[in-house]
Amino acid sequence: MCYNFFMIISLENISRYYNGEQVLKNISLTIEDNERIGLIGINGCGKSTLLKIIAGVDVPDNQPEPFTPKIYRNKEAGIGFLAQDSGLNRECSVIDEMKGVFRELLDIAERLEELRDNNLTEQYAEEYSQKSAYFETNDGYLIDVKINKILNGMGFPTDTHDRIISTLSGGEKTRLALAKLLLENPALLILDEPTNHLDFDTVMWLEEYLSEYKGALLIVSHDRYFLDKLVTSVCEIERGVLRRFKGNYTAFVGQKQEYVTRQLKEYEAQAEEIAKLQDYVARNIVRASTSNMAKSRVKKLESMELIEKPVLSEKSAKIKLTYDREPPKELLTVENVRLTVGADSTAVTLIDNLSFDIRRGEKMAIVGANGSGKTSLLKVIQNKLPHTKGNIEWGENVRISYFEQENSRLNPNDTVMNAVHKLYPRMTELEVRSLLGSVRITGEDVYKKVGVISGGERAKLRFAIMMLERGNVLILDEPTNHLDISTREVLEDALCEYTGTIIYVSHDRYLLNKLSSRILEITDMGVRSFSGFDEYVNNRRIPVGSDAHIAPKTTNTYKNKEQRVNEAKKRTRIKELEADMQNCEALLNELQNDMADPVISADYQLMQEKYIMYEETKKRLAELDNEWLLLSE
Repeated sequence: MCYNFFMIISLENISRYYNGEQVLKNISLTIEDNERIGLIGINGCGKSTLLKIIAGVDVPDNQPEPFTPKIYRNKEAGIGFLAQDSGLNRECSVIDEMKGVFRELLDIAERLEELRDNNLTEQYAEEYSQKSAYFETNDGYLIDVKINKILNGMGFPTDTHDRIISTLSGGEKTRLALAKLLLENPALLILDEPTNHLDFDTVMWLEEYLSEYKGALLIVSHDRYFLDKLVTSVCEIERGVLRRFKGNYTAFVGQKQEYVTRQLKEYEAQAEEIAKLQDYVARNIVRASTSNMAKSRVKKLESMELIEKPVLSEKSAKIKLTYDREPPKELLTVENVRLTVGADSTAVTLIDNLSFDIRRGEKMAIVGANGSGKTSLLKVIQNKLPHTKGNIEWGENVRISYFEQENSRLNPNDTVMNAVHKLYPRMTELEVRSLLGSVRITGEDVYKKVGVISGGERAKLRFAIMMLERGNVLILDEPTNHLDISTREVLEDALCEYTGTIIYVSHDRYLLNKLSSRILEITDMGVRSFSGFDEYVNNRRIPVGSDAHIAPKTTNTYKNKEQRVNEAKKRTRIKELEADMQNCEALLNELQNDMADPVISADYQLMQEKYIMYEETKKRLAELDNEWLLLSE
């Protein structure tokens, strides 16, 4: 029988201990070609440890038979794993580092040029034929297309390609390392929180790219939209045990509940049976007439495989955000503000003439590409950063509680307990511990220094402090970063129940969809507002200033002069798009015929130009088609 898949890796009895505690318990997992697996679990459950073992970066602990760990890796199947240090050559330029992935093909291209320069004498004809066939079969003509496609998608436009890697920020290096990994195209691609610190556009691009990825995917992510879009099975690590469920994350939620219900019934039935057997043994083991029957029940008890009680619900954080003073309805007015970063000759204007109002109780999200000024805007409206033009006016009785990504208000050398005590010295130790316990910082963790706890624990600490601040305006900068799924859901519920005003920056689509009453998008073309997540998603790709963006639909059938003019412009644009689409389709047919021509295929330079033109035309046709659909609707 012939199969279209093959096994990439198989794990049996994988265990791992940390500080005497078993984090992974005899885990078994098989990954085959083209599988899409999501790996989930609470922070600290062992997800990253398992990824490192699969990638060969770490090894399992040895166990005696029958629990000896076994790992099978297919030698012909490459495994790609994003290393923490990114694995990039700091002295290389961005483009040279990416070209390094195709070193073998680029060397062949140089050799083909040499052979052509020698006029392809009979001596070299066979070598040229073999190398040319190999080069074409392995998409050698598309090297530049592939590199540009992935670099642009990961937020590295052409003008950044000559930058030296050592000059990139930490986030840029992570994105570049991921871009390189995508270019390497391994049989198994392992991604640990790939969407962290990616802006909305890059996450959407990565989603689309991975949905068409030819190999297998193993993804750890707290982004539920991302998991729903990509995975076809979910593996959960819970109390060291791995269980696998078919379907995406939404399907997993339902199946997990069914599993827990079924497991609980089986556990309770077995517990009842054990109690009866133990009672019989206790009453009959010493009686001569019933001793043998009691002993048989003892043997049954000893041979019984115990059903573990299911985890009904992991204790999750409890976040309750409240306030005392009610601010006015007209809460914030921002008029013609110019946001500039840097000083003097290095000053760069990120936003010009920004104006918006916020009313009491609104929940407004700010979205945009990395570096567009989202975090700076949050600081400017709080007067934490200066603005060079415009006016910012808050209403009376406003009390702001601010969640910042950097947590700069927390001293890394303070213990978690002291971090709270410094801000609220009148609280007793019991009160502080109770507060921290509500966000699941417990035990000895309260005496750890802020600088050594995880990013998720620092976020929980900040939420605990925010509960004490009782702000009637919450300003949040990426509040769900570093949080596991269960804590994200708790935070979402707390923010939805909060009756005050929220201004926040996020690329968490679950949060944006669940919370936002308005979305403000910052682009390099300007700023625009949407009345919610659905409108934002449906219209975000329409260019700023497009007629399709002028106003929402209205039930009024009367059309004024401006509306009639706009509709006429739309009809004209639709005709232009249809003509352009026909031209693109004709050009694609022409290019396909050219590339099939033996004379052109023998010319490396010309063939590469044709391939690049073909890919660019396909991209242009897709853009025209997208705009045509939006305008037609």
